[in-house]
Amino acid sequence: MNNIWSIAKKELRLYFSSPVAYVIIAVFLFIWGFFFTSILRWFNDQSLQLAQNPYYYQQVNINEMVFSPLMHNITIFFLFLLPALTMRLFSEEKKLGTEELLFTSPVSVSQVILGKYLASMIMLVVMLVLAGVACIFPFLHGNPELAPLLNGFLGLLLMGSAFLAIGLFFSSLTENQVIAVILSIGTLLLLYVINWAAYSATGIWQGVLNYVSFFQHFEEMTRGILDTKDLVYYLSVSFTALFLTQAVIESRRWR
Repeated sequence: MNNIWSIAKKELRLYFSSPVAYVIIAVFLFIWGFFFTSILRWFNDQSLQLAQNPYYYQQVNINEMVFSPLMHNITIFFLFLLPALTMRLFSEEKKLGTEELLFTSPVSVSQVILGKYLASMIMLVVMLVLAGVACIFPFLHGNPELAPLLNGFLGLLLMGSAFLAIGLFFSSLTENQVIAVILSIGTLLLLYVINWAAYSATGIWQGVLNYVSFFQHFEEMTRGILDTKDLVYYLSVSFTALFLTQAVIESRRWR
């Protein structure tokens, strides 16, 4: 565990010693703030109009009308932002020729992978915590439900962890960071929208396509539904991507 944490700290120092961490966090918070204020302003206008009809006003739900669409919009930007966190983790080591030094040290391959993955996960947690600060204001002036909101943030964390694991895998395949980020975005986008094909599919294929899609699992979590199949899905994707990363590095290490 000490080795994993040492590698994670090294990667975190590299993140914050360059503009990468600051730019990614700043862009994420700007996007979050823009959508949050825009959707909140729209919700306020809708509430004022519906207040004239007591029946419809009782149906107003800030979680469904503000937080749920906000988080869905953010997942789209995760497709492009999170691969930027992982694109250099192995690609840069390979390009600079420091990969051999890293893997001939007493640290195991799995510890190296987990250390780099942990560093990117810490960055993701920092981003979500900072974004969560803005969610305090609706609680001061309204009555949103806490459980669905926390469930939505859990969904963002699980989806983000899967995105990072996939990005780490593609970073291990090439020394070119641009290629790594393009492959990551392309794969994530495919897994995100693959449920669109389910509309024209029938039988077992419809269920398979829906299950494979990132969107389908996240949709339920934003509605406050915490299902074990969604947890298993995201954890399985993360584990599989990390396992493939280790397989790629091990094959290169013993070549």
